[in-house]
Amino acid sequence: MAAPVDNYEITAHARFEMVRRRIAESVVRGVLSAPQQRYPIGPGRDVLQSKSLFDDKIYLVRVFIDIDRTPAEVVTVYRTSQIARYWRAM
Repeated sequence: MAAPVDNYEITAHARFEMVRRRIAESVVRGVLSAPQQRYPIGPGRDVLQSKSLFDDKIYLVRVFIDIDRTPAEVVTVYRTSQIARYWRAM
């Protein structure tokens, strides 16, 4: 399991996308507290991701977070069925 993020804020943009994409805050909190994978995607930004069940189908929930500030900021969130495209063998 990857390192969690405990101290964070969810930006207005991320909240908007969570509502639009029908991803509950509890799902985002779960990914942040116990991500299955975490890796950097740029200076000061990580993606945390975990597989999650939505409507009887497994999706990959990806949470993008700026870690170069305190508290860290959740930038955006989405889910994808293209798990193999983003899942990294560790």
